[in-house]
Amino acid sequence: MTRIHPLLIATVALALLPFALTLIGLTTTSAAEVVIYALAATGLNLLVGRTGLVSFGHGAWFGLGAYTAGLLALALPGTAFVLPILAALAVTAVVAAGFGVLMLRRSGVYFSLMTLALSALAFSVAFRWTALTGGENGLGGIRRPDWGAVDLNDGWTFYWLVALVALAVAFVLWRFLDAPLGKVLVAIRENETRALALGYDVTRYKLAAFVASAMVTGLAGSLLVFKNRLTSAEPMSVAFSGELLAMVVIGGMRGFLGPSLGALFYILFREYLSIYTENWLLWFGLIFMAFVFFAREGLVGIGQQVAERFNPGPETGAAMADRKAEALPLPAMIEGAGQGGAVLEARGIAKSFGAFRAVDGVDLRVADRTLHALIGPNGAGKTTTFNLLTGMIPPDDGTVTLGGTDIAGAAPHRAAQLGIGRSFQITSLFPDLTVHENVRLAVQASHAARMNAWRPATGFDDIGHETGEMLRWAGLSGMEDAPASSLSYGGQRLLDLALALASRPSILLADEPLAGLSAAERERVGNLLKQVSGVLPVLLVEHDIDRVFRLSDHVTVMNEGRVLLDGPVETVRGDDKVREIYIGSGTTEVAAMAHHGVREGVLAKLTDVNVHYGKSHILQDVSFDIREGEILALLGRNGAGKSTLLKAILGIAPVTGGSITLAGRELVGLEAAEVARAGVGYVPQGRGLFAGMTVRQNLELGRIRRRTGAGTHWSEEEILDYFPRLAERMDTDADRLSGGEQQMAAVARALSGDTRLLLLDEPFEGLAPAIVEQLFVSFDRLRERLSIVIVDHNLDLALGLSDRTVALETGRVFHEGPSRDLAEDIDLRRKVLWL
Repeated sequence: MTRIHPLLIATVALALLPFALTLIGLTTTSAAEVVIYALAATGLNLLVGRTGLVSFGHGAWFGLGAYTAGLLALALPGTAFVLPILAALAVTAVVAAGFGVLMLRRSGVYFSLMTLALSALAFSVAFRWTALTGGENGLGGIRRPDWGAVDLNDGWTFYWLVALVALAVAFVLWRFLDAPLGKVLVAIRENETRALALGYDVTRYKLAAFVASAMVTGLAGSLLVFKNRLTSAEPMSVAFSGELLAMVVIGGMRGFLGPSLGALFYILFREYLSIYTENWLLWFGLIFMAFVFFAREGLVGIGQQVAERFNPGPETGAAMADRKAEALPLPAMIEGAGQGGAVLEARGIAKSFGAFRAVDGVDLRVADRTLHALIGPNGAGKTTTFNLLTGMIPPDDGTVTLGGTDIAGAAPHRAAQLGIGRSFQITSLFPDLTVHENVRLAVQASHAARMNAWRPATGFDDIGHETGEMLRWAGLSGMEDAPASSLSYGGQRLLDLALALASRPSILLADEPLAGLSAAERERVGNLLKQVSGVLPVLLVEHDIDRVFRLSDHVTVMNEGRVLLDGPVETVRGDDKVREIYIGSGTTEVAAMAHHGVREGVLAKLTDVNVHYGKSHILQDVSFDIREGEILALLGRNGAGKSTLLKAILGIAPVTGGSITLAGRELVGLEAAEVARAGVGYVPQGRGLFAGMTVRQNLELGRIRRRTGAGTHWSEEEILDYFPRLAERMDTDADRLSGGEQQMAAVARALSGDTRLLLLDEPFEGLAPAIVEQLFVSFDRLRERLSIVIVDHNLDLALGLSDRTVALETGRVFHEGPSRDLAEDIDLRRKVLWL
């Protein structure tokens, strides 16, 4: 469908506006005010709608432009107009650049609060600096120039001049937003982390948007001075900044002309409702809230929102099974350095989070044109290592070199510019942009014109050609115009891989690219990765061990933050230590201490439970029982869905199908707090204690949350009987405890109240053997009072402690039976939990 160009709409609207307003009893003065406020709101929208930075203080720039123009007009009376306007633009740009450098160091709510403080500060200075600003009386006596044939004192003449200025600004902004720089601003709004990973210096782009936004709003303020022939501190107030933001939201943040429509709505609403009540702003505020809740796209998007409600767009699947078996040739843009030897090398890298040593002296060497796999159990430190290599977090120690260049501690965008390409464990795309726009942004990231602010982004033929090549290779041809969010999960995985490669990396780091895919999709993506590794090196983190061993040339195994083994596939596959960290040794002495018994009654029942995260189907028709007084081990390879299942029982993960009952009560559909009050206690991986609060306060909060009178109440004395070590730590802050004591406190808090079912996620992770033994004995005793579901990668402990085992594989129940069978039969354990 052909759309009318926004600039043409703006031209026609500006020509008709004064005539339309005079027909309903208003004047050209109101028409000029609409245009001026439209300019101010459009300037604000450069930040809010385009870049995703919410400013509550844009009135400061409006007022600064007004005062600058007003002071210069008073100094040059009679004929001054252009010079005050230009001065307002220059002063606003300089001041905004200075404040922007400081304020853009923070993001989210902190940035918004700083803009709010800026507005309050500007208003206070303008109101109190009487000698310069006139204080509460403001600056008066400002005159519009009379240039003979052009007398700006005439309302119509002044309106046409303001309209011409607004149209010129609209043209410049359109070119700005349509250029590569403007496209990156939208990418930052959509997904700042992905923009960084592609190599964009996000702070630099934000600063450009901040300054441009302030200049346009300051220009509007300078025009208002000549319209009113005076100015005051009022436009610098927080209230006026809020009104500007309301215009943007009501008009529509995503539309180019939305803020202008919001300004028209504001002026009409004020002019007509103020006739009937002085409290018209109250009603305007209520309308603003209604738009926030029910019409997020504003006035310009209401029609489309209604249409999509009744006719939602289709999901677009990236064809996998229908593609030919042979892969298409790699795009010419994907070319390795061909240097041989190590492309990426890490030596002794380390990272601690508090007292926890996540990565401890890791050495890693990725050779050119190889597929190098990094594997290990949950908590081994793989993700932290990945983040250290890509610049997402700086290392505490060690070096990282890429092609001989030291990149340790380099910012993510700098690491990407030097040659790091990365795909993400959870697909990281620009969801509201089309597939073509996603890939074009990735290609553009390595282009010399990535900061161009004038030439259309689609006008670079080489970028367009490379984008098309990448789309064809990834299997995304034919769906270029579909929003990235409308792709199937497999399609999104392909697009994520295409983004990582389109920025011309010298090495690809792929983080669980096969997670959540079907068998056909896994085969397709696996083959693409192997094809890429023939040209440039690939470092792969993946939990599908079978496929890892089939695809890889070299494997590094991590455990507890260190490298356990590094070598060829066959060496790793047959190593007893590697097998042990995945399936256990079967000889742990602590595991033999458990007291098992036969349990008959069913406490909880899961029937055909399904869980989706976005378009990823995590749990698929999971069904099993949890018996009274039973300890159930929930096991499976990394990424099988174990932690998600615990969260589904608690009500944190969204259950999209099936039933979960506790003592006959349906839990699906209840809020997590209600599930907890029904008797479910949860200890997450990482413990989740309230830092800065004592152990006693943590336990009290747990007791308040769960005490309902429905079951047996756990007293503080009973809990300390199971964890006597906490008795001496009750008044110690939780974050000052040792790791083992924190785990005890987390379990104790989960027990407080009427807990009948206890969910434990990796309770033995990172603990010393003596502490593990104490916790094992306590959990074993607890089966006398409640049922426990335990997830832990130490299989000897989990199997020794538990009565039954449910094993998951790719979100389905793969095995269910007595834990003793798996504990005593290593061959069976290898079949169920290894290869």
